[in-house]
Amino acid sequence: MVDDFWGGYEWSIFTDSMRRVFPDRPIIDLGEEHELLHVLYDLDQRTQIPGRGGQRRGTVPRWRGIFDDDGRLMVAINFNMDMGDAWEHADDPWYPEPMTALAYRFAVNYLIYSMTH
Repeated sequence: MVDDFWGGYEWSIFTDSMRRVFPDRPIIDLGEEHELLHVLYDLDQRTQIPGRGGQRRGTVPRWRGIFDDDGRLMVAINFNMDMGDAWEHADDPWYPEPMTALAYRFAVNYLIYSMTH
């Protein structure tokens, strides 16, 4: 899982790196129906999970992935969000609890998906 990178500049750095690792694999947007978003919790892609500094204006959250020949997700990509901060600051009263709860639901879905696919 890749997390906590934002905007066009950081996206270009990420895609350059991924082309070195997986030169023949496209990065694909996960549709609302993708099993990763429904394996245990039904999750909505439209909610941006902010980092410690809050939501960044002009950024749209994107759930993307790189798949193998059998259609299995190899790399889960959380673009324009920071789930790691939501987990890290779960016990800080200033961080919004609904975002922490949502980030944990994503983590559980990722874990179950990775163990069953």
